[in-house]
Amino acid sequence: MAEAVWSKSLRSVIAAASVVLIGLTLYTAYFGVFPDGIQRSAHLLLVLVLVYAYALQATFDPERETHHGMRLTAKRAWIGVALIGGVVATGHQFLNFEAINNRYGSITQFEIVLGVVLVIALFDAARRSIGWPIVLLASVFILYGLFGAYLPDPLGHRGYSLKRVASQVYLGGGGIFGTPLGVSATFVTAVVVLGALLEKTGAGKVLMDFATALTGRMRGGPAKAAVVGSSLMGMISGTAVANVLTTGPISIPLMRKSGYRKEVAGAIEAVASTGGQLMPPVMGAAAFIMAEFTNTSYLTIAKAAFLPAVIFYAVLLAMVHFEAVKREIPILRDGESVTDWASILKRSYLLLPLPVFVSMLLNGYSIMLSSFWAIAASSLVSYFNRSSALTPGRILDTCVTAARAVIPVALACAAAGVIIGIITLTGIGLKFSTLVVMLSGGSLPLALVLTMLTCLILGMGLPTAAAYILVATLVAPALVNLGVSLLAAHLFVLYSAMLSSITPPVALAAYAAASIAKGNPLTIAVLACQFGMAAFAVPYFFVYDPAILGQDVTGLAIVVSFVTAIAGGICASAAMIGYFSHRLSVIQRMLFAATAILFMNSDWRVDTAAAVLLAALVYWTTRQTPLSADHEHQAGANPAGSNNRETTSEN
Repeated sequence: MAEAVWSKSLRSVIAAASVVLIGLTLYTAYFGVFPDGIQRSAHLLLVLVLVYAYALQATFDPERETHHGMRLTAKRAWIGVALIGGVVATGHQFLNFEAINNRYGSITQFEIVLGVVLVIALFDAARRSIGWPIVLLASVFILYGLFGAYLPDPLGHRGYSLKRVASQVYLGGGGIFGTPLGVSATFVTAVVVLGALLEKTGAGKVLMDFATALTGRMRGGPAKAAVVGSSLMGMISGTAVANVLTTGPISIPLMRKSGYRKEVAGAIEAVASTGGQLMPPVMGAAAFIMAEFTNTSYLTIAKAAFLPAVIFYAVLLAMVHFEAVKREIPILRDGESVTDWASILKRSYLLLPLPVFVSMLLNGYSIMLSSFWAIAASSLVSYFNRSSALTPGRILDTCVTAARAVIPVALACAAAGVIIGIITLTGIGLKFSTLVVMLSGGSLPLALVLTMLTCLILGMGLPTAAAYILVATLVAPALVNLGVSLLAAHLFVLYSAMLSSITPPVALAAYAAASIAKGNPLTIAVLACQFGMAAFAVPYFFVYDPAILGQDVTGLAIVVSFVTAIAGGICASAAMIGYFSHRLSVIQRMLFAATAILFMNSDWRVDTAAAVLLAALVYWTTRQTPLSADHEHQAGANPAGSNNRETTSEN
């Protein structure tokens, strides 16, 4: 009986904290944000309340396995202690922000204790919400700040006391309450609310129905629907895992029905969902952080990211198409699997908030105000149909859903703030950038490869926002020092950090897809890398050919760069899959790969040579006699090591 009361009370706490968190965001979106100390500390305080309320609620859930007796009591006691400590530490910032600002970083003994308590509570909350990687990484940086004086050059520093580290991490705007948390407390939460509302009103389903209607009756249509649908859903959710969990339950069963193995279906969905973080107009949280880091407007970021995002999905569609034709995936004939256009048009009014959001951005309004009016538009159009109308219950559900989606972003940003604080304090960022330049010998191609590998390694297991914050601070300056433009350098590391979502052994998007496809997560991650291999080349295109970013060039140059990038991506896809009009020989695959590399160059003469080589390859491959189906089946191996068709034993 007592547990039922506790469980009900915690549900009320979660609902109240969610409403306050979303209400605070909408209020400041319209009337303007509070001072940083208030806005950010209130945001983190509410997030910590939600994390520990959910954690405590789980201990009262009879459907979930829990420990009994003393262990259960100890678990609940620790949750209560961590919650109180986190609330007191953030509350101190909230109540005394003016006094703290007036002391210009001077810290008291009591605040040293509060700083330590908040770090412990934050790391514990992050562990519960996004896993151990970000916690371990931030802990390493704190240890480096405290004991780095004992390391040899070039990594060593002069040494900092606990007081100095606590001051850097806890006080002011350079640590936990720094820019990343500020972005979460303003832009990100507002956009997440918009995404949750679009999902609740049914706009997300309209986008997925559009994707299946557009591609459903093509060869490999369900896989192509996953690609198109994930690109469109990226405008709503902006995170790889959220995209997988939204589009995967629809696309993965359809892919399996059409003949794809479960691991292949999961891999295609994981790759497609990963790219959604770069699809304007909403994009992911990292894009808003990039705007702050580069002192560039979000609209400029979105414009620059648009063509690379289209290239990403065009290349992935080519990979999926070549794979479907190679494996003779049949065309779906079941009319129930493809939504009719009349139904889509009838519900298209639910998408009205998206043009409202984009048009306001184009007219110079802030992201928060644009989000506010898009949210208002979504609320209004929901009442056009009773099935989508926002009743009080649905509004509450939307607040809870949005607040829960904000939790991992806010905690990742706060933990990343710890890392940035130590990097700023010790100067390790400059040393790391110098090391990259030194190892590359000043060679930009080698530096790009080293940078991408660093981003993939550091980003493993981290949300894209946290991974970007880390690599943007450590690695991006090295590329800038080698002559890459600021925006291109940051987009390069963002792309690379984003792709860590499908990179083994820790591939968050692949693990999410595995939960739906019921396949092996590691196999899905390996396959996702293979299907996304051509997409790994996309960042190099806009480093070597900045016209793709649409900056300081003519319209003709942008078109030429875009077309050549698409051509290069298709060549890379053909080389990777080993199929064009029919199965390619080893020599043909090597020539397609070489053509893709040539298309990376922005020199028109090299592009011309690549175009001539591509034309010759197309003529050669389309004119030769294709192998028999039996010969093809024996000669080729699917990326997973076996035919894509479902077998009786697999079913």
